[in-house]
Amino acid sequence: MIEFENVTKEYPDGTVAIEDISFAVEEGTTTVLVGPSGCGKTTTMKLVNRLEDPTEGTVYFDGTDISKLDEIELRRDIGYVIQEIGLFDHMTVGENVATVPELKSWDEARIDNRVDELLELMDLPPEQYRDQYPSELSGGQRQRVGVARALAADPDVMLMDEPFGALDPITRENLQNEFLDIQEEINTTILFVTHSIDEALKMGDRIAIFDVGELVQYDTPGEILSDPKNEFVEDFIGADRTLKQLQVTPVRKVMEEPTDDHRELVAAIEGDGPVGTAVGDGGEVVPVEPTDSTQVALSRLIQGGVDALPVTRDGEVVGVVTEAAIRDGRNGGS
Repeated sequence: MIEFENVTKEYPDGTVAIEDISFAVEEGTTTVLVGPSGCGKTTTMKLVNRLEDPTEGTVYFDGTDISKLDEIELRRDIGYVIQEIGLFDHMTVGENVATVPELKSWDEARIDNRVDELLELMDLPPEQYRDQYPSELSGGQRQRVGVARALAADPDVMLMDEPFGALDPITRENLQNEFLDIQEEINTTILFVTHSIDEALKMGDRIAIFDVGELVQYDTPGEILSDPKNEFVEDFIGADRTLKQLQVTPVRKVMEEPTDDHRELVAAIEGDGPVGTAVGDGGEVVPVEPTDSTQVALSRLIQGGVDALPVTRDGEVVGVVTEAAIRDGRNGGS
């Protein structure tokens, strides 16, 4: 979907932002660009929608050299979410979300349907929020509108530059979890910039770690935690890598389809009683959600005295998670 081939970006004053960068982003995945300030991660992302152009090398979009593409049309086909959000204060929420579809000349009915669909997806009921203005919303709600606007024209690629960085820790974690759920529905290729290795490990299918313009390691979260390439990566990740992987790996990355062996456990959860009424050797078995951490899942497996734990979404069992799957993920399988 997106490929960087020996890309260098040097500014007129001689500053080299990135040098000889090569990596490929697979379709439908989330790749997180992470590193300290000034390492080149944001510059790398801006090359995708031609807010910057490379000095050397080539960036490909779906097999085409992006320098051959019209930059205005390219940007309309790529969603873009920034930390400052950039909503138009004089426009309603619905008008903000409709911006790109209107530029692409969608008909009114299609635009209205898409706005309502996305506001529902962002847990912003359109009947309540569509006619409100950004100044009437909380920071987390404005960020949701920003994501909805980026998704409005159903882009194949979405760029997210520190999208949750300005939010308080609780709101940030809630939006991270919600976005992990949304990812499963939208199937969009995402480049996500952050300075937080914990956020990168949680959100990314693959992670590109930068250090002063150099791409140091590009790998899955599991491989980076189990096999950091050098001392810089080790220091950037920090201590207690095993615990960190449990904390930042969501259950959705290790959950499996239920089998006949799990029939009784699933039936107990989906029975007439409330979710959480199944009983194991250790007592009540409390299910987890796809966005819960594997640390939470492991704790509930042990407390419940069971080999498998149901994974539920909106009260419905969507999978199971086992200690073996968590262990495999911890050893690099995620």
